[in-house]
Amino acid sequence: MSTETTESTPVRFDTKIAVLLRDDLAPWQRLNVTAFLVSGLGTEIPEVIGEPYADADGTPYLPMFRQPVLVMEGSKEALTAAHGRALSRALPRAVFTSDLFTTGNDHDNRAAVRAVPKDHLDLVGLAVYGPRNAVDKVLKGARMHP
Repeated sequence: MSTETTESTPVRFDTKIAVLLRDDLAPWQRLNVTAFLVSGLGTEIPEVIGEPYADADGTPYLPMFRQPVLVMEGSKEALTAAHGRALSRALPRAVFTSDLFTTGNDHDNRAAVRAVPKDHLDLVGLAVYGPRNAVDKVLKGARMHP
């Protein structure tokens, strides 16, 4: 599908990037978790990244996602269910657990996740990418972040 558009033609992507946050997070945690979660998608799925930017003076800027990122929220139970659905559909995903708020580096972050079986992760965030309908099914029961 072409993502090129004119001013009058809306773009409808065949895929979706979504972040699901637990609804009991503090505002700073929501922002931090979202930033960490989406950072993994572009490294593993390069097609989600658009072209680099430049301003009118030719100053270059880094490329960003080529499509919007939907940010959703839900209960701890909704997050656990979404995680299970993402796994069962083998969709690319990133997780953020409550333990990561107490670590201070990438090595300790990975160790904290590795120490807990998937069914016992205390998830506070999940990023998922895939076909629109599959991502919609993963996020069933979640609501748009306010």
